Amino acid sequence: MRNPLLLKQMNFSSRKIEQAVEEISRLPGIGKKTALRLALHLLRRPEGQTDALAAALVDLRQNTTFCSTCHTLSDTETCSICASPKRDSSIVCVVEDVRDVMAIENTGGYQGTYHVLGGLISPMDGVGPGDLTIDHLIQKLKDGGIEELVFALNTTMEGDTTNFYLYRKVKDFDVNLTTIARGISVGDELEFADEVTLGRSIQQRIPYEQSLPK
Repeated sequence: MRNPLLLKQMNFSSRKIEQAVEEISRLPGIGKKTALRLALHLLRRPEGQTDALAAALVDLRQNTTFCSTCHTLSDTETCSICASPKRDSSIVCVVEDVRDVMAIENTGGYQGTYHVLGGLISPMDGVGPGDLTIDHLIQKLKDGGIEELVFALNTTMEGDTTNFYLYRKVKDFDVNLTTIARGISVGDELEFADEVTLGRSIQQRIPYEQSLPK
């Protein structure tokens, strides 16, 4: 366990190293000792590698956008998944964020498209339906062409709350509502599920109504 007092007393021989450590330690899960090791590692690497990393981070921040169709992160206005003629646009998988898109894509077992909510309903965290892309999802359903909506949210309290809210909003549309099979344990997050389990869960999806408490 890190000693907070020790970290506060960390002395630097270089103001530039101190600044680098301060910025790196802002990343999630990175303490100041780890940040210092990373900063020193970058100094030991060839200058070109550090420049390439810096350029990639700037490019990531300045040139990454959200797909106008599904809201996943993309290099272009329409992501490669939505733009692919090989994808079945009549099936839309609803997920929390881009990490879940990547997790499902890595299974190789899903050929539909996605809708990224950008979070989950969580009153404790001040996140309500209006903070998510739910209105755009409703508009997609009104526009037609969607035959199945797959709820693939984390099996947490927030995920189940969001699933049920969506169900109440879309149940009157002429669309099949399904959810991933519970091969994913309650409380698990999709990004941490192994590919085989997640792949089976999405392939063996069930009608959403069957997942509701009796």
